[in-house]
Amino acid sequence: MVTANRTARAISQVGESVTVVDEEEIVNRQPSDAIDILRTIPGVTFNRNGGIGTNAGVSIRGAESDQTVVLIDGIKLNDPASPGGGFNFGPLLTGNIARVEVVRGSQSVLYGSQAIGGVVNLITREPTEELGVFARAEYGGRDTAQFVGNVSGRLGPVGASIGTTYLRTDGISAFSEARGGTERDGFESLGFNGTLDIAITDNVSLDLRGFYADSETDIDGFPPPLFAFADTPEVSYREDFVGYVGINASFLDGRFRNRLGFAYTNIDRRNVDFTGGTETETFDANGENRRFEYQGVFDAAEFAELVFGAEREESEYRSSSFGAPATGDDVWINSVYSQLNLTPLDGLSLTGGIRYDDHETYGGETTFAASGAYSPNGGDTVLRASFGEGFKAPALFQLFSDFGNTALLPEESESWDVGVTHSFLDGRAQVGVTYFERDSENLIAFVSCFQNPLPPCQVANPPFGTYDNIALASADGWEFGLALRPVDGFDVALNYTIIDAFDETTGNRLARRAKNTVSLVADYRMTNGLGLGMTILMVGDSFDNASNTRALDGYVVADVRASYGITESIEIFGRIENLFDAEYETIFRYGQPGRAVFGGLRFRM
Repeated sequence: MVTANRTARAISQVGESVTVVDEEEIVNRQPSDAIDILRTIPGVTFNRNGGIGTNAGVSIRGAESDQTVVLIDGIKLNDPASPGGGFNFGPLLTGNIARVEVVRGSQSVLYGSQAIGGVVNLITREPTEELGVFARAEYGGRDTAQFVGNVSGRLGPVGASIGTTYLRTDGISAFSEARGGTERDGFESLGFNGTLDIAITDNVSLDLRGFYADSETDIDGFPPPLFAFADTPEVSYREDFVGYVGINASFLDGRFRNRLGFAYTNIDRRNVDFTGGTETETFDANGENRRFEYQGVFDAAEFAELVFGAEREESEYRSSSFGAPATGDDVWINSVYSQLNLTPLDGLSLTGGIRYDDHETYGGETTFAASGAYSPNGGDTVLRASFGEGFKAPALFQLFSDFGNTALLPEESESWDVGVTHSFLDGRAQVGVTYFERDSENLIAFVSCFQNPLPPCQVANPPFGTYDNIALASADGWEFGLALRPVDGFDVALNYTIIDAFDETTGNRLARRAKNTVSLVADYRMTNGLGLGMTILMVGDSFDNASNTRALDGYVVADVRASYGITESIEIFGRIENLFDAEYETIFRYGQPGRAVFGGLRFRM
């Protein structure tokens, strides 16, 4: 079951392109951070300013990283204080994330602003009926230590899942060691997650969720007198707090389901330079998002389900650099949406939806979406097609900073895809292919105001530059997939993605979007308790800059892993990351981790 339509539906009934990574696969792959999982999903690419903990962005089908909606347990994580309003995946650990869902294509009808490329939903461990315990401890290369623990269960009307995550590492030099970097940039993070499900009556329940992470990342910068990229003793501090309180009520024998909730996100960031033994704050920012939401789901008939809702999102930010006076402001957006899910015939599922948003600065925006899935043979073959419109409201920094422009319009997109999957050999093999296209306009870019006749620059005392809606972009490509289970316990997934993403105003390829990406994930769980696995990621060449004058070489990274069940509950495990010690960069001059060995103990009950 997936939540691409904001209600649980079988994946064979979903017209959108969706990938689900479940708990068993996440546990088997032994990941430390969310990037480890996302990098092998079709259509997804990433770039990162160094090792674990440093700034990392995720692009879906060639879209900008800030054109992705990121959720944890359904709560929006995007940072209102970041320049583009996106989310930095760098410090986000896998921890107690038990399920990852990625919906590709423009999804603004149900998810609102920023859902141009798609949606990433990270779901933590949920309450269980019986007592459940998960714990993992490991140690390895670069003096890396990690602990993950979670306890879940139910006592009377109360179901709970509570966990913690801790990781520390000496890291690598963010300034690529191949280019002379020598100072290791460490990372440390402590986090907590919690979910409470309280049944008040048979048809009314209270839903409480929370997520907190406190991280510290060493970073490199541009020290005087050369102001060239080099090792520096700078540290980035970050606190993420996410909370949700909601009430769920069902009526008409469960046919009418309602959810009324309040979601809160606060991301606080601060950079400090310790050069010369002194403490100098170089950056300080806080982004806050408050979301009031109602959603209703009504089963109008056996073949018709209506999803509808209303939301009010209030965002505010504060930002300052090098002790300068802080800038900040706030904005609201009110939204209503509805979507009709139909199953008029056996094997046929159709959806159609519409959304209207009223934004404080630019006014109204209407988006539309439709999709369908059809299987003529009970799910063995599924034909899918979807069309969606997306929009991204201007970020607060783009509107209200010293470089802001309050006349900005939203970025807009139209996307469509069509694909087919076919299962054979009694479900032990599945092949799939999808073709997609997306066109985006009114994209917001920073423009210089030096001798620039554009209207935003024709103001009194213009800054060095400002933001304006000047760019057009397009992306199209193919996603090929093969999934095999030759014997019980042996799973193989091979994915190949081709993405052609272009800046239509210049004709250049969009920066840091490789045309070709291939991933292979294979795991074999034997009946004697031994588990073996590997992940291979191959990424093609790309350009680091918009002018396409600086190339980034492609790379191949291979990880291998093993585990052994000592008892039904206790496993030992180990892995080698970057087995062949590949040297590569996803951003020019920023290094990526080399070969390292890790091992640990896992307990599940």
